[in-house]
Amino acid sequence: MKKSFWSKVIVFSMVFCFGISGSAFAESLVIKGSTTVLPVAQMAAEVYMKMHPDLNVSISGGGSGNGIKALIDGSTDIANASRFIKQKEIDLAMKNNVFPVAHRVAIDAIVPVVHPTNRIKNITLAQLKSIYRAEIRNWKELGGEDRKIVIISRDTSSGTYEVWHKKVMKKERVAPTAQLLASNGAVAQAVTNNKHAIGYVGIGYLNKNIKALDVSGVTPSVTTALNGTYPIARPLFMFTNGWPKGVASDFINYVVSPKGQKIVEEEGFVPLY
Repeated sequence: MKKSFWSKVIVFSMVFCFGISGSAFAESLVIKGSTTVLPVAQMAAEVYMKMHPDLNVSISGGGSGNGIKALIDGSTDIANASRFIKQKEIDLAMKNNVFPVAHRVAIDAIVPVVHPTNRIKNITLAQLKSIYRAEIRNWKELGGEDRKIVIISRDTSSGTYEVWHKKVMKKERVAPTAQLLASNGAVAQAVTNNKHAIGYVGIGYLNKNIKALDVSGVTPSVTTALNGTYPIARPLFMFTNGWPKGVASDFINYVVSPKGQKIVEEEGFVPLY
């Protein structure tokens, strides 16, 4: 990583910024961005507002890229992101006198999913790439039934897509035949409704209506994401403009506290500790 890059962005794995004025609890807090981080942010906000009934927290999704854009244009206090900020976003932020600070709040595994009736159980990274490049087009090529593969992907504003693009696609383009969807929930629903489909979601979005695939013989789980054996894992972030103050600081401190990390775990993601 270039020295100039780190001079612009401060990264913190776990942050505890103590001290918040009583008046902060009369404020509002706006959170935008990643649909992967969204369940954690929503549940944490629900509990946090019960602790601070005079506070109003507004949360919306839209993808990591849109969250970071909102931070840069000043329309959000916290930007949720399932990827790290890009250099071009840092440059734009600096031009707008915005100084992004990243706070790691959880770890996630991106899991390839198929319909429960699909008999495939394990897939390699090379096979995933070939499917998403439309080089493998039928499940029978992988030992499955004679069904044409329907490719479901996230759209390009998604942090989940960015990680998939890097770790699975090796920065090659997804086939133009892929259906691009705006959220983890939409991908899960699309795979639920199509016996031919394959998609990918954050581990917190797994449910009984979709089937998770092992990747290169490794089952996606809390343990394999933490120990690094699962090959498609990544940290989840909340970004602020500079070191957070007031209610933004207090809320992030809550998310990374033991109570907040319990929410991370309950939502199906991997806590930091």
